[in-house]
Amino acid sequence: MRGFFVTGTGTEVGKTVVAAVLARTLASSGERVAVFKPAVTGLDEPGETDHALLRRAAGSEQSDEEIAPYRYGPPASPHLAAAQAGEEIDPERLRTGARSAAASADVLVCEGVGGLLVPLSSSYLVRDYAADLELPTIVAASPGLGTINHTLLTLESARAGGLSVAAVVLTPWAEEPSAIERSNRETIEDLGQVRVEVLPQFDLNAPESWPGLDPSPF
Repeated sequence: MRGFFVTGTGTEVGKTVVAAVLARTLASSGERVAVFKPAVTGLDEPGETDHALLRRAAGSEQSDEEIAPYRYGPPASPHLAAAQAGEEIDPERLRTGARSAAASADVLVCEGVGGLLVPLSSSYLVRDYAADLELPTIVAASPGLGTINHTLLTLESARAGGLSVAAVVLTPWAEEPSAIERSNRETIEDLGQVRVEVLPQFDLNAPESWPGLDPSPF
């Protein structure tokens, strides 16, 4: 498969935003983009779902099932949400789903769930799934205080699991970043030995205003 696996240092750090911008950038360059997310939780909450945003960003005609085979209402870890629904997430179904999505496109953008050590089932982590797909990993992280520790721990975990980390993306990046934010970017790049990109704040409802995220050097 050609593509990228987008993970984050935790929840609410811009993982879906990074995946959506990457998908739109690739689609705008003429690539046929498929998107995938192993599980979506929190469907009971208002607003556009992660899989719907990914589909819109990629210009894809994939169904909900083709993008996210496991979808749950409660905002919980996928293994817990599955248990509450009386089922267990099947790793083989996830692997097959990603391969099927990739087969119909030029490139696949797969977004993980939470961070790398989030369990998809009792014995299968997001990191295990990323390793199975063998795609370059992009880490979404916040730019503010505390991000050095969170990001370096994520890089360490990724590499310990055999993942190839292509880049870290800090978002939302201010027009005039603070001294802490600038230092965070430089420190993560230096200590993490990784390329660090940034994405500014933008309106998800206005795709024409979205910034690009050039994947060619990744």
